[in-house]
This record gives sequence, structure tokens and C-alpha cells, in this order.
Amino acid sequence: MVTIKTDESIEAMRAAGRVVAQALAAAREAAAVGVELTDLDRAARAVLDGAGAGSPFLDYHPQWAPVPFPAVVCTSVNDAVVHGIPDGYRLRDGDLVSVDCGAVLDGWVGDAAISFTVGRARPEDRRLISTAEEALRAGIAAAVVGNRIGDVAHAIGRVCRAAGYGIPDGFGGHGVGRSMHEDPTVPNEGRAGRGLPLRHGMVLAIEPMLISSGADDTYTAQDGWTVRTLDGSRASHAEHTVAVTADGPRVLTAP
Repeated sequence: MVTIKTDESIEAMRAAGRVVAQALAAAREAAAVGVELTDLDRAARAVLDGAGAGSPFLDYHPQWAPVPFPAVVCTSVNDAVVHGIPDGYRLRDGDLVSVDCGAVLDGWVGDAAISFTVGRARPEDRRLISTAEEALRAGIAAAVVGNRIGDVAHAIGRVCRAAGYGIPDGFGGHGVGRSMHEDPTVPNEGRAGRGLPLRHGMVLAIEPMLISSGADDTYTAQDGWTVRTLDGSRASHAEHTVAVTADGPRVLTAP
């Protein structure tokens, strides 16, 4: 069931979204060659604590996961697409890192993700990250009253496929509100003009995920959480929480 948010609720979600943006900025600033992934988690956690916000990630335990998620951010490196657990891995020169973060403030959730490189960036990684961001912008631009979920999915998929990248099977965006994952599902590929109509007050997490090789296949690692590309190629992830409004899409997790 899709929950329509009031304008007041959207304002409250914007406050949560600002905290997410600050936490992501802190994690990115902490990232450097030799730094452990746990340090990125600590940096984000300090921002959440300072804002009086909770984490929808910490101790999240869906039925398919063997253990609750142990951190406030997901850190997915190189061939990891999403859901990477921050651990003692030390970042290396040229690593491609995706950080996904959420915040709960006054009962409302914000959710966003960024990708970046550490040290000397490969040109192909810069292009992959740039395309993920372009796909996110295209999806956001399609999130207007009168369009449908399929229009958002089509906009994202068109950018990804035109660049020759793969789109991980079975992964995409979702509704956001009092919970991190609400209806509707927002695929990263689809047919324009199909699916649920977009209405003022719908809030969506739009999140393109790209695989550099053009393949779509992934697998879940032994930790039960980290999703990796099947062929070992690199991946990128970009995400914003977006409100559909009569005045156009409003990005609630913008800095």
C-alpha cells in the first residue's frame, strides 16, 4: 500500500534528508588510502548522533539476511554493488567506493547513496560514476505528477543501457516514509507509460545501480549481505530520496 505524505510530512523528511547528506559527506571526507571501512561508518555515526537521529540500517534484519546489519552505512567496494558491511578492509589507491546511508529523525526516514574513488581514479571508473549520477538525474526528472513508475524506470534504464552498462537483476528503488522500505517498488528499467501513476505526496528512493561490464548478474557473498557482480567487474550506485509534488520533484536528501 502506497502512503501519501502531507506537505508537513515532506518537510519533516527533508530534515532527515539533510542529516543523511551530512553523514554521506562525512564518510566521503574520511575515505582515504589506508583508512578502514569501519572509519567511514564511525564518521557517519557521529553525524547521526550529533543530529539526534537514528539509523534505519543498524540492526535491520530482513527475512533473507542471516544476521542483522551491524552498521549505519553500507560500504560497497569495487565489485560490490550494494549492502557491503563496513569491516577492517583498508582502502587502496584506485578503489571505487559506494556509501549508502539512512537517517531516522522524528520518525521519518531519509535514504541516499554516493559513489566515489579513493586516490588516483581510473577514467573508466569516473565514467561509471558519472553515468550513475546522470541516470539518477534522469529518474528524478521523470518523477512528476501524471507520470508513472514506468516512466522513472525507463528514464534510468535508457541512460544506463545507452552507456553500455549492466543493471543488476532484482534491485531498484522503493517508497520511503515512516519505514525505510515502503511501496511502491521503483525498478531501474521499465516501459514508459506503465505502472502506478505518480501523485503529489508520494516519496520515492530512486537509486540506479550500474555494472561496468554490461552484465546484469550478481551474487550474495558469504556474509549474507554484500551483493557482488558475478563477473567481478566494478559497480556504481547513486541514490536520493525524492518527493513527487505539484511543483515538480523535490530532492529531500540534497546537501
